[in-house]
Amino acid sequence: MTHLKKTKRIKRNIRHNRVRSVVNGTASRPRLSVFRSAQHLYAQLIDDQTGTTLASASTLEVKSKGKKTDKSTEVGTALAEKAKAKKITQVVFDRGGYRYHGRVKALAEAARAGGLEF
Repeated sequence: MTHLKKTKRIKRNIRHNRVRSVVNGTASRPRLSVFRSAQHLYAQLIDDQTGTTLASASTLEVKSKGKKTDKSTEVGTALAEKAKAKKITQVVFDRGGYRYHGRVKALAEAARAGGLEF
């Protein structure tokens, strides 16, 4: 048997699955899911009972220039506006196995400032 080294991606998936076993979203309180790639950040409001995405935002939609954390702040603000339009005020935050730091933290704080409670 060969020695299997756990890569960053595998470790993140393990952490994410552990969090997802506890965090569930409903229509009244959807799950705010965050995915971070090398260049972009994606956020979705998901109703896990029906398996539907209620709202989404990403850095691909944001037209600003600057640092990744600045773009993440704008994604959080945009997602909060879309949630308000659908009369969603409370969410469950799913950081996706990432540390609550940097871009993930910027998105969460901007969503809170935009009116979402979690």
